[in-house]
Amino acid sequence: MDQLKYKSVFDIIGPIMVGPSSSHTAGAARIGKVVRSIFGEQPDSVDIYLYESFAKTYRGHGTDVALVGGLLGMAPDDPRLADSLKIAYESQMEVLFVPRNEKAEHPNSVKMLLTKGDRKMTVTGISIGGGNIQISELNGFKISLTMGTPTFITVHQDVPGIIAKVTQLFSEAAVNIGTMTVTRESKGEKAIMIIEVDEPRPDIKEKLKQLDHIYNVTYFD
Repeated sequence: MDQLKYKSVFDIIGPIMVGPSSSHTAGAARIGKVVRSIFGEQPDSVDIYLYESFAKTYRGHGTDVALVGGLLGMAPDDPRLADSLKIAYESQMEVLFVPRNEKAEHPNSVKMLLTKGDRKMTVTGISIGGGNIQISELNGFKISLTMGTPTFITVHQDVPGIIAKVTQLFSEAAVNIGTMTVTRESKGEKAIMIIEVDEPRPDIKEKLKQLDHIYNVTYFD
């Protein structure tokens, strides 16, 4: 019997991932990509703490390449995903995988510590099945971000009045804010807003970008 050779996890399970493997691949890639969007730029280094099922099978199921591919901005079906570890090295993004023994809130859980110069951010993501994900922690704050509702994520300078300007923009556009999470590294440094709204409004993304002190805006619906 000829030995089969695969260049990519997608050669085995297909580009549209269905069943248990989608939690370890499509879900993992989406977690990585959302975390990259929240951070707003490519980190210098990432410590990736894997729990339970992720910790046991992250190499064999392609969770490692999927998480790193997402951190590099790749979608779950990106053909470059299989080479993500090499691309990360070439991009000078250091990655450390740390399997952990302790229990987590979900079997497919990962916590990431991203560093860029003096900037640090921690995010916990969960792959809940079928490629769906949830972000459950940001910089120590418990949140519940499912990416199932229209969501804006901003990276901005922590200055007085910026939150008021953002909420005023939504008010003028007649868009209701469902939930809003604000966290910062330290006083006057970069801060993050996660805003879930009641209706899809991708047009607001460009308006947010035009505000002073806004560095990056990401929109999901």
